[in-house]
Amino acid sequence: MNPAASAASASSAATARPAVFLDRDGTLIEDRGFLAHPDQVRLLPGVTDALSSLHRAGFALVTVSNQSGIARGLYTADDYERVARRLDQLLESGGACLDARYYCPHHPEFTGPCECRKPGLLHYQDAARGLGIDCGASWWVGDRLTDLAPARLLNGRGILVLTGAGPEAEAEARAEGFAIEPDLAHAAGRILAAPPGVPG
Repeated sequence: MNPAASAASASSAATARPAVFLDRDGTLIEDRGFLAHPDQVRLLPGVTDALSSLHRAGFALVTVSNQSGIARGLYTADDYERVARRLDQLLESGGACLDARYYCPHHPEFTGPCECRKPGLLHYQDAARGLGIDCGASWWVGDRLTDLAPARLLNGRGILVLTGAGPEAEAEARAEGFAIEPDLAHAAGRILAAPPGVPG
């Protein structure tokens, strides 16, 4: 596995299953810019219930996040991990959990090009192999178009949420045919109501 990936569950699924690939900042938690301190982590409303319902329905839950603050020298990989552990604690206290989390610590202006910065596919492909995920049956949820673009490339479905930076991307997301929902709770409802393989 890429060294910038950390799994919340190490076991791989024997049979391919769908996933929901989730952005972190602005989708699960408040977007505070370059988040480096665990005490600043705040879950957005409805997140734990949404994740729990998706998990019960059989979806793998995977976060993929660009963390260019590491490349910029604003915080370290250890800072990221402390924030990630705090997020795990908050989710667990609400009865939810993630199957895996991946992040890109690069930025092309500081570290050169990479394959893992969204909308790059490396982390999604790693997750598909490691967790036995069927990308064609999966969903991508985030507040930016870069969170959703991999859905098109991997034959999945995408939902823009209007938390975080979502309102700024709404018009373009609609033009590109992505679904729009006010938040993760509503996105989860759409996912759970959609027939498998039918565009959302």
